[in-house]
Amino acid sequence: MEGGASVADNAEFKECLRLIWSQPYILRLVFSAGIGGLLFGYDTGVISGALLFIRDDFVELQKNTTLRETIVSMAVAGAIVGAGLGGWMNDKFGRRPSLIIADVLFLAGAAIMAFAPSPAVIIVGRVFVGLGVGMASMTAPLYISEASPARIRGALVSTNGLLITGGQFMAYLINLAFTKVPGTWRWMLGIAGFPALLQFILMLTLPESPRWLYRQGRKEETAAILRKIYPANEVEEEIESLRKSVEDEMLLEGSIGEQSLFGKLKKAFGSKVVRRGLVAGVVVQVAQQFVGINTVMYYSPTIVQLAGFASNNTAMALSLITSGLNAMGSIVSMFFVDRAGRRRLMLLSLVGIIVWLAVLGGTFLEAAHDAPPISDMETRPFANQTCPEYNPKVRWSCMDCLRAASTCGFCAHQGNTLLPGACLALNNETRGMCHADHDREFYSEGCPNNYGWLALLALGAYIVSYSPGMGTVPWIVNSEIYPLRFRGVCGGIAAVANWVSNLIVTQTFLTLTKVLGSAATFLLFCGVSFLALIVVFLTVPETKGLQFEEVEKMLESKDYKPWKRYHPEVPTKGRETGLYMP
Repeated sequence: MEGGASVADNAEFKECLRLIWSQPYILRLVFSAGIGGLLFGYDTGVISGALLFIRDDFVELQKNTTLRETIVSMAVAGAIVGAGLGGWMNDKFGRRPSLIIADVLFLAGAAIMAFAPSPAVIIVGRVFVGLGVGMASMTAPLYISEASPARIRGALVSTNGLLITGGQFMAYLINLAFTKVPGTWRWMLGIAGFPALLQFILMLTLPESPRWLYRQGRKEETAAILRKIYPANEVEEEIESLRKSVEDEMLLEGSIGEQSLFGKLKKAFGSKVVRRGLVAGVVVQVAQQFVGINTVMYYSPTIVQLAGFASNNTAMALSLITSGLNAMGSIVSMFFVDRAGRRRLMLLSLVGIIVWLAVLGGTFLEAAHDAPPISDMETRPFANQTCPEYNPKVRWSCMDCLRAASTCGFCAHQGNTLLPGACLALNNETRGMCHADHDREFYSEGCPNNYGWLALLALGAYIVSYSPGMGTVPWIVNSEIYPLRFRGVCGGIAAVANWVSNLIVTQTFLTLTKVLGSAATFLLFCGVSFLALIVVFLTVPETKGLQFEEVEKMLESKDYKPWKRYHPEVPTKGRETGLYMP
């Protein structure tokens, strides 16, 4: 869609359904490329549940939160590199080969993790998967966009975002399905190889993006593909439209130094319009991560256990709710982002995030205060497995036990988990002994309490607040805020800022919960979210309903104020700037 953002409305969805029925080849293209989004979502979501069982299988993970964080975050680190390589490969070799290579990386990563004999090998597999995620995250929507009819492009591209959240939801379902199967986490991580193999086979039967082919001068191949996508009476018109669009694009690229990245960056940062747009674009991408969303998506079952639910199965079943709410939120965003506006939706989203993170932090604070005490009588039967730091003469609670330097766990009282329990060294032997003693519950992340359901309610409300606003809108803003000639380089900078922020949050969450405690960690995210609300209000303008050219005029205005609504029409002679208060 030249001149506007690819955001789908109701009419576009109806046209999408009609055209897919009459032109089934389009559905084949979109489904095949969309598996990349599904894999993206699955591989970022599956680790949350698998980590619980990996932790139980390897003693070193029970005592080393940094190693657990590394297993999760190495996929993010790989994605940063993969996104950079993907951009170069997309231009050099095409969209189709890039997706095929991403599938090979997915397959390799899934196989390495499924047969990994140690945490170090799992990390290697996660790096491979991350490289695939980074490449697929930018290639899949690009391929769909360039291979879709213009009038339904927004609807078809929107399906990629839906498939990402759908992949995360599917990951939780599969995690839950394999909890009782021998090999648990190996199946959870390895099963991602099957959709990757399916996409690999499908992509071998599909053509390259028509836009990329036309840029390479392969016009006959381009025309042959367009004949499969468009009705016969529209093909010539689309070829002419593609010709003009590509020629204009190449002319613009040449004017900013197409062959020189340094030249592009120098000209970009020399422009007031680009600087203002880049500040807004980077701010929303960093804020999207620093409000703590991936602590939920990557560590959701662990958070459920921090709330006082000891069972791995229960933690994953309850986490399924948060993943489902996230997927629903992406659908809600499609219907409201053009009605409420980008800026307003993000600000409302941040207000909800702040409120519910405060509730979540307060709930954990109260739960820690009311943690069950440690009883010497309860601990004595496990004399050989008692926590080394435990001293019967010093009054301890369950929280003191879990914070012990040598890593300990709480064996709850039989029949009533809120009564005094035992503090034991954390290993598989003591876990088994606790379970064997009248089927008592063993807690290693959080303590039993009466506030767990309130924490889950706050967690769900946090997702509902996040997903329709801060979950999807930052990507829309970044597709609209930059001048066309600098969109590639600026979008790349913002995407890297997003992934790096993701890495920082993912690599530090468990450490923060150990050093600060769960309550203080979520209150810290609450404070960061409040800061994000202020910065977004001061730096991000409204782009709803504006053409690309109008966005550029707004950013270059002498009286530009992000919190003022830009009006492209000048109703009176004295209002040259086109700014007015909403």
